[in-house]
Amino acid sequence: MTTSNSKGNQPPGYGRDNKGAAVGDATAQGRANVAFAPSIKESEKPIRFTLDGREVEAPANETIFSTARRYGIKLPHLCYTPKPGYRPDGNCRVCMVEIEGERVLAASCIRTPTAGMKVRTQTDRAKTARRMVMELLLADQPPKDVAHDPQSEFWKTVDRAQLASSRFPRRGAPPPDRSHPAMAVNLDACIQCNLCVRACREVQVNDVIGMAGRGYTEKIVFDFDDPMGASTCVACGECVQACPTGALMPATLLDEANVRTVFPDREVHSVCPYCGVGCQITYHIKENKLTHVTGRNGPANENRLCVKGRFGFDYVHHPHRLTGPLIRKEGVRKHAHDSVDPANPWTHFRPATWEEALDRAASRLKRIRDRDGSQALAGFGSAKCTNEEAYLFQKLVRAGFGTNNVDHCTRLCHASSVAALLETIGSAAVTATFNECRHSDVIIVIGANPAESHPVAATFFKQAAKRGAQLIVMDPRGQALKRHATHMLQFKPGTDVAVLNGILNTIVTEGLYDRQYVEAQTANFKAFAEHIKDFTPEEMAPICGIPAETLRTVARSYARARSAIIFWGMGISQHVHGTDNARCLIALALICGQVGRPGTGLHPLRGQNNVQGASDAGLIPMFFPDYRSVENAAFRTNVEEAWGTKLDPKRGLTVVEIMKAVHAGTIKGMYILGENPAMSDPDLNHAREALAQLEHLVVQDIFLTETAAYADVILPASAWPEKDGTVTNTNRQVQMGRQALALPSETKVDWWITQEIARRIGLAWNYQHPSEIYTEMASLMPALDNIAWERIERESAVTYPSDAPDKPGHDVVFGDRFPTQDGRGKLVPARITPPDERPDAEYPFVLSTGRQLEHWHTGAISRRAATLDALEPGPIASVSRGTIARLGIAPGDMVRVSTRRGVIELATRQDDGVPDGVIYIPFAFVEAAANLLTNPALDPFGKIPEFKYCAAKLEPLEPARVAAE
Repeated sequence: MTTSNSKGNQPPGYGRDNKGAAVGDATAQGRANVAFAPSIKESEKPIRFTLDGREVEAPANETIFSTARRYGIKLPHLCYTPKPGYRPDGNCRVCMVEIEGERVLAASCIRTPTAGMKVRTQTDRAKTARRMVMELLLADQPPKDVAHDPQSEFWKTVDRAQLASSRFPRRGAPPPDRSHPAMAVNLDACIQCNLCVRACREVQVNDVIGMAGRGYTEKIVFDFDDPMGASTCVACGECVQACPTGALMPATLLDEANVRTVFPDREVHSVCPYCGVGCQITYHIKENKLTHVTGRNGPANENRLCVKGRFGFDYVHHPHRLTGPLIRKEGVRKHAHDSVDPANPWTHFRPATWEEALDRAASRLKRIRDRDGSQALAGFGSAKCTNEEAYLFQKLVRAGFGTNNVDHCTRLCHASSVAALLETIGSAAVTATFNECRHSDVIIVIGANPAESHPVAATFFKQAAKRGAQLIVMDPRGQALKRHATHMLQFKPGTDVAVLNGILNTIVTEGLYDRQYVEAQTANFKAFAEHIKDFTPEEMAPICGIPAETLRTVARSYARARSAIIFWGMGISQHVHGTDNARCLIALALICGQVGRPGTGLHPLRGQNNVQGASDAGLIPMFFPDYRSVENAAFRTNVEEAWGTKLDPKRGLTVVEIMKAVHAGTIKGMYILGENPAMSDPDLNHAREALAQLEHLVVQDIFLTETAAYADVILPASAWPEKDGTVTNTNRQVQMGRQALALPSETKVDWWITQEIARRIGLAWNYQHPSEIYTEMASLMPALDNIAWERIERESAVTYPSDAPDKPGHDVVFGDRFPTQDGRGKLVPARITPPDERPDAEYPFVLSTGRQLEHWHTGAISRRAATLDALEPGPIASVSRGTIARLGIAPGDMVRVSTRRGVIELATRQDDGVPDGVIYIPFAFVEAAANLLTNPALDPFGKIPEFKYCAAKLEPLEPARVAAE
C-alpha cells in the first residue's frame, strides 16, 4: 500500500507547484490564492521566560498554564480542561499567577508568555487570591457530605486548598432537573465555568447548552430554558464528562436525593463496540458491574462519545443474557413465523452441558458435510466480534466445512463500495481517516447521516464547517448536518448517478480536472470523458431534482478546492446501482487529484465496530484475508500451506444467495456467530422461512435473538466488555479491546467456542490466547506488517499501513501510486440505472430504511440498554408534514405500511427532512421489522440488497381525521 505523509509533506508521483495546484492544471487559478507561509515564522520561535525563578522555554502560543504543567508545576483549574477541542476561557480565575511588573494577577490558562517575562505561581498574593476564589465558589455549593459528586475536580481543588467552609452567603439555585433518562442536572453545584457550553457548542457542535440571564440570575440553560429531557439534547454526555462540579452527572450514579452513591473500584481502557468510528473508552467498574463509561483520547474520538458509547453498556447485565448452552426440545418444530420469548426460552429449548451442546452442534454439521458435501454448509460471522474471532470463524468454514460460503454484515452495508474500490484503486479500505477533514477546504457527505449513524465523526465535520470549510451534503433525506452545510442537495431518491454524473460532466467539459494527475495517476480517462459528455447538468436536473446551476456550483467548488474529501454511507451502497454510485465518487476524486494528500480522500463510513476488520480478516466469500482472491491459485496455495489443508478454489455464496440456496435445498446446515439475519436480511419472510427450513442451525450469541429462535443448538457467548481482542475501525486503526468484566455463569469467549467446534469436526487447533490467533492472521496479511499484538497492546491503536514497528501508521495513503496492476486508479463510467421497484398506483410511496441515533443494527443489544430504550422506545415511520396532511392524520397516529413482501404497523413521526411521498423506517424494532418490507433485489457487482428503495403503501389505521373549523 503506497502512502502519503500525513503531516503535510508533498507526496511523490506527480508535480505540483508551490501553491499545491498541479502544474498546468486548469484549477491552478482557483487554488493559487492560498500561498504557503515561510517554513519558520518569527512568531513561531520558542519563547524563553522565567517561571518560579527557573528559565524555561515555551513553544509559540503555549499558555503559562501549559508550560507550568510541562515543568511539573500543577496549578488549579476548573473552567479549563487540558483535553483536545477545549479552548481556555479564563473565567473562574483559580489558576491566577503573578507576573513581575503587572498590577493585576493573570489567569494562566489564557495568558501566553513573552520573552523575558518573569512569572511566579506560588507567591502569597497568588495563593491568597486563588484561595479567595475557591471560597467564593464554595459558598454556593451543597455541603460535601451531600454533594452531587464529592470526587469532582471542584472538591479535589477545595481539599488541596484546605478549605472547610465559606464565610460568604449562599445564593439561591434552580431546582434539580431529572427529566432526562441519562443525565441529572443539579445547578446548585454550577459555578458557571462554561465548560459544558464549550463542550456542547465547540466540541460536539450541538448548540443546545447556553447561558441566560444577567448577573445574579445568570444560569446554564438548555435551548430556551427547557428541561434537559425536553430539549434538543442528543445525549452525547460531553457536558457530563466536562463538568468539574457534579452539576451535570450520569443519572445512574445518583440516588433519589441527587447524591452520588456509586463509586467505581477500578477502571479498564477499551474501545466502543458500536459504530465503525472506534471511539476509545474507559469502563468504570464496581464489583464486576459497569457503573459508567467515559471517553478517552483515542485517535478517532479525542475523548468524545455519543449516546450509545456513553450510556449504552448496561445490556451486558440484562436478564435476557444467555448464561448456559441450550438445545431445541425434541418434538418442537420450527415455523417461519414462530417466535421465542427471550425471557422464557424453555417453551422451545432445554438446558444442556457444554459437552453435550458442542458435540451436538459439531456432529450434525459434520454429518451434513460428509453426507451432502461441503457446499451444503455455510457460516455467517459477525462485525461485532474481534478480528481474531472473525479470522478464526472464516478459517473454520474454509478449512473445516470445506467451502467459501462465509459472509457477514458487510454484504448488507458496504459490499458495493468495496467492489468499486477494489476495481478502481485496488484497495477496499479508506484512503484517509475522517480526521483529515480538519485539513480540507471542501467536504462532501453523500448518502450518509453521520449525526445519527457516526455522531463522533460528525463532530469533526461540523468543526471543519465552523472554521470555514465548505460542507456539501447530498442526500434524499434532510438531516442535522444541513444546518452546517454550504450546500444541501436533497435529490430524488434513487438518482445518485444522475447527480454525480452531472457534477462530473461539469468538471470534464469545463476543464476543471487535474490534467497532470489524470495523466500520471489514472487510466481510461479518454473513454470516461467521452462517456460523461451526455450527462449535462441540464439533462440531469429533471431526473434528480437538483437545478443545473447548483450541480455546476458544487462541481466547481470541489474541483477548485485545495484539499477536498468525500464521505459516503449506505445511502450510496444499498441500491441495485450501489457500485455505480461508488464508481462515480471515486472518479470524482481521481479526476480532480483529490487523493493521497492531507485533507483529501475517499472514505466510506463503516457501520459496525469491526466491519472493516472482519472484512480484512477474510470474513467474505470471495476473499481470503487481506482481500486475496480465493480463485487466485498463488494466493490459495499460500493459505493452504499456512493452514495445512486443501481449500475450495471457487468463491462462495453471499448472505442473500445463501438464503436462496437454503430454499433450493442446497444448503442444509449453518453456523451463525453474532449475526441476526432474521432481522437484518431483506424480505424477512423469505429469510425466516429459510432459517426454519435448515436441517441444523447452530447460533452463538449473547441473547436469544430472532435468529436464535430457529436454532437447534444455542451457544452462550461473551459480550464485548468480557473479552480481549482487536478491532479495526473505519479509519484503518487497529485497536485493542480489553476484558473488563468476568464472564457470567457458563458463558464462554467466542474464539474458544469456535475452536471447540473446529476440534470436533476434525481440525487440530490449540490456540491458547487471542494473541496467538492475531499473530497467525497477521502473517497472512501484509497490511498488518509491523503491527504486532504487543504493539497494539502498548499503544492501544495503530493505523495500517505502518512502515516499521517504531513508526506511526499512515493516515493518508496512495500519494504516489495505487495497489493496482499498473499503479493507476481506473476510471469506470456509470450509466443511470433505475431502482428495481418503482412506485405505482397500488404502492405509491418510496420506502427507505436505515439507522437512528439511539439504536444500532437489529437492536439486539441497544434495545436492552435502559437509557437507549427509554430515549427511543418503539418503532416509528418518519414522514413529511405533507404526507401527514394527505393522510388526514396527526403525528403519533398509527399507520400500516405495506409492500409486495409484507406489512407492518407503527406510529408516525413528522420529519421535515423526509420528502413528500417517502417513508423512512429504522430497522432495529422486531415489533415492526422494516425488513419484512424491503426488496431483496441485488446489485450485480457487490451483491448488496436494495434496502434504500422500494415501492410501498401507507395507510392510516384509523379513519381520516376531520380538521376542526
